[in-house]
Amino acid sequence: MCPEDYWPNTVKDFCTTKHIEFLSYEDPLGIALVTFSTVFSLMPAIVFCIFMKYNKSPVVKANNREVSYFLLLSLQLCLLIPLIFIGPPKNKTCAFRQTAFGISFSICVSSVLAKTITVVVAFNATKPQSHLRIYIGPKMSFATIFCCSVIQCCICIVWLSVSPPFSESDKNYPGKIVIQCNEGSVLMFYLMLAYLGILATVTLITAFLARNLPDSFNETRFITFSMIVFISVWLSFIPAYISTKGKYMVAVEIFAISSSSAGLLICIFLPKCYIILMRPDKNTKGHITRQQTTNYIS
Repeated sequence: MCPEDYWPNTVKDFCTTKHIEFLSYEDPLGIALVTFSTVFSLMPAIVFCIFMKYNKSPVVKANNREVSYFLLLSLQLCLLIPLIFIGPPKNKTCAFRQTAFGISFSICVSSVLAKTITVVVAFNATKPQSHLRIYIGPKMSFATIFCCSVIQCCICIVWLSVSPPFSESDKNYPGKIVIQCNEGSVLMFYLMLAYLGILATVTLITAFLARNLPDSFNETRFITFSMIVFISVWLSFIPAYISTKGKYMVAVEIFAISSSSAGLLICIFLPKCYIILMRPDKNTKGHITRQQTTNYIS
């Protein structure tokens, strides 16, 4: 019989120290995930530079330019968060990484919701004697983002106050000791995910209902598709997360964070970048007017 931190050799005449396992930067899986996150984290910065260069163009100005900038910065943060998940789990990093993930994604999805609401309000504000014109502009959009994000902040504060995540060592594996983060209150963890799911579902329904409005460049259709991708990734994440342990559990969460963030970025901003860079003939005020008239008539 060997002590808890040791394991017998193959001949079973000597006890060897169990090796410590966690997702590290030297691990091939960790290297692949770091590379994936780093490469994709450059994309929001590139799109942001394109938008800043063409900030006076109709494509950039359409559907609240300021919120687009804020959404790009939020996506940049979301794509960098997986780097916190790699390395030896400690009490501080365990508590910080889940709350940072929950708050940053709530800000990101709230920004998408604000863009969708802007389309709906802007369309209805064009009707005669409409009182919705006072709600058009960045102030209303950022108020929506703040209100939706502060709820997630409250959930995370309660989570950290009641039962915060902490680092633990699982010695029940043969030949190794797995260092991992215990979520503390599992209820609060899934409550955080549930709130993200509610935000994403509300955004999806709103964008789907507004998909046929005469929206500039049909952004609500791109938002609808992006939220379908987002929800699909996280619905697949839950069973995969439950069925894995150790470093593979962390890898599953990193992949879900990176792929859902990249999906939002590609679905929402790639069509606009294509028009700006490849089809400048569509990046005109006259084209927007004709497109909105055609969509309205149809």
